[in-house]
Amino acid sequence: MAADTLADDPRPYHVYLAWFGPGRAKVGITALERGSARLLEQGAICFGWLGQGPLMAARRAEELLRAALGVPDRIPYAEKRAVRSALPGTAAERAAELAELHTRAVALGGWPEALTPEPFRPVDHVGVFGLAGVADAIGEVTELVPGGTVSGELVAAAGPDLHLATRRGVVVLDTRLLTGWQLVPAEGEGAAVPVRAYRAAPGTQDGLF
Repeated sequence: MAADTLADDPRPYHVYLAWFGPGRAKVGITALERGSARLLEQGAICFGWLGQGPLMAARRAEELLRAALGVPDRIPYAEKRAVRSALPGTAAERAAELAELHTRAVALGGWPEALTPEPFRPVDHVGVFGLAGVADAIGEVTELVPGGTVSGELVAAAGPDLHLATRRGVVVLDTRLLTGWQLVPAEGEGAAVPVRAYRAAPGTQDGLF
C-alpha cells in the first residue's frame, strides 16, 4: 500500500502475515478489493489473513504486531531471494511459522475493535510461482553490465524475480534490473554478469559468473 494513502480512505483493508522463507515473515495491509495480488507482487511463498476492517484499524493492528511481536513490515528483496534458495518441502512446513505468529497476534491485547479477526487459512504460492520441483537457486544477478549477457531457461517466477536454469545452476534475475537494457535472443545458457553466490565462503566477493 502506498505510504501516502489518504487516512480517510473508505475502502476495507486486509491485514496479512506473509512468509518468504525460514525466519523471514512480515506483516502488511492491502485493500480488500485487491485480494492476494499484493502478496504475489511481493513474492510471498505463503500468507494468511489476520483480519479485515477500516484503514486506520488495519494500520493500528500492523503497528501492534511490529511493536509487540517484532514482526517487520518490510523485508529486502535480497533477503527474500537468499532464503528462497532452500525452502521446506511441504506446504505445512512452510506455513508453520505463520501459524505460530497468527496465534500470538490474535491473542494480543489492544487489538483494534473495528478489525474483524480471521481464522488462519494459509495460502501457498510455491505452485503458482512454479517453484515446485525446481532446483534451489545458487545465486542472484547483482547488476547488468555493458557486453554482459544473462541467458537460460525460465523455470520459475516469484514477484519481480525470474529463476533461470543456466549450465552452472539456477540463477535469480530481478526484472527491475532490466530497465534501459536491450532484450535480444541469446545463444546457450549462462550469466556473464556479476552474480552473488548464496553459499559462497566467507569473504567471497561478487564476480562474473
